Amino acid sequence: MRKCFALSIALHLPSRLCIQAIVSSIDCLISIIGASNMALTSSPALIDIQNNEMFIKEDQNDMRFRTRINKIKVGRIELGDVTPHNIKLLRRLNQVIFPVSYNDKFYKDVLEAGELAKLAYYNDIVVGAVCCRIDTSENSRRLYIMTLGCLAPYRRLGIGSEMVEHVLQIVEKDGSLDSIFLHVQVNNEGAIDFYKRFGFEIVETKEHYYKRIEPADAHVLQKTLRISQSLKSNGEQ
Repeated sequence: MRKCFALSIALHLPSRLCIQAIVSSIDCLISIIGASNMALTSSPALIDIQNNEMFIKEDQNDMRFRTRINKIKVGRIELGDVTPHNIKLLRRLNQVIFPVSYNDKFYKDVLEAGELAKLAYYNDIVVGAVCCRIDTSENSRRLYIMTLGCLAPYRRLGIGSEMVEHVLQIVEKDGSLDSIFLHVQVNNEGAIDFYKRFGFEIVETKEHYYKRIEPADAHVLQKTLRISQSLKSNGEQ
């Protein structure tokens, strides 16, 4: 079946540019899209290049102009429940995305996690997942992100951000959580920078946290939501 592709393009061109220049700019955009080997889908969609701006530069009658294309979005991102019918998809995703393995208890707990566990769909294809749990250790109530990941070909499309936003909505609705935290391998600079954009900070480094992978150390990244009871007690003493 032939795939359809919907484009939403905002062109801001000087009035003196002729129709041929507009056509040339569109042809240039099509060439860029084709060169990137992007898969076209049948879903109504917009092309997205994150929050970046793309500029097409050309010469016309010795004048330089640029065509600005804002927020071109590709694909539709949705989050769905983890159920006994698709739990095997989650297991397979984790095997591909993460260097560590998760036991049967992990997946049993995920099935009981409700909104704390979601599969991420890109144009109806499962490409990622987020799994969390409530942690009540250290005299505080925190949300622990056990896993949050996306298949490599689908990264930088806003899927990870969608999953983090879901987590933030959960804690906002709950209203009684002190913080959100997770562990990240110390050499995973991409993930560390990603979480920092959402207000997470490195609060601790655990040596030999991981088994059978190198480096074995992990940073603890945390986003503080409110001062925990334990910290309040320490401050009063």
